[in-house]
Amino acid sequence: MRQNLDRAAAHFGLTVTGEPGFGWRDRSISAPTHSPDGPRWLRVVSEQTQWAHGHGWTGNTDANALEGLPKPHVLGIYEWDEADWRRQRAEVMTLMPGTPCSPTDTAPPGLDPPSTWWTDLRQALQHLAATTTDRISTDQDKIDHRVRAAFGEDVEIRIDRWETVHGDLHWANLLSPLTILDWELWGRGPAGTDPATLYCYSLTNPALAQRVREHFPVLDTPDGHRAQLYAAARLLHRAQLGDHPHLGPPLKDHAQRLLRGYV
Repeated sequence: MRQNLDRAAAHFGLTVTGEPGFGWRDRSISAPTHSPDGPRWLRVVSEQTQWAHGHGWTGNTDANALEGLPKPHVLGIYEWDEADWRRQRAEVMTLMPGTPCSPTDTAPPGLDPPSTWWTDLRQALQHLAATTTDRISTDQDKIDHRVRAAFGEDVEIRIDRWETVHGDLHWANLLSPLTILDWELWGRGPAGTDPATLYCYSLTNPALAQRVREHFPVLDTPDGHRAQLYAAARLLHRAQLGDHPHLGPPLKDHAQRLLRGYV
């Protein structure tokens, strides 16, 4: 992955200026860089060729069409193959100011963003929700599969309202001052998906989870309950694969409380 980063930097005429960071399961590598036109962010994702296509592959670039949101803008892309089994995609983008809210997806102890940050996040997600797109973040079939796998074949969560969502709103994808990173999965999804996802990722920090609930009243509506059940099912699957195992117990407890009021 470091060789991929170096190759992409050379292609774009960039100089890597900071220690690279690695994404989920080392699937991607990113680092701050310098260009003749100023600072930039460089990200390279590596994928098996059969998965290197579609909305997930082009999400960050497709998100250039989104206006009025605190997010990076992709300035250029570069793709190449590694033999016939893997494809790399490099994206150079604007370097956004701010500090990650967490080094991991889950909420660290003591995280307490200011009120202005919450207001900015709420307004950004409202703006995003009202945006028209033909991209799909998730659909009813995916929801049915994930929910039944997590909670049993007799559990059915029918989505009544859909909106445009980020699709992976966790704490490592948020900066302060507010920037929202990683737009690979954005598209249409259940109403309340983003607050529900952030809430589920916050369950190990009850005070922060309560702040999420206070700032996003949709969580206490039927739409919000359905979105939380889907988010919990999705994250429980990730926990079973070894991601954030400490999140598993509070997720299960929360999901059971929701199910008692839903079924």
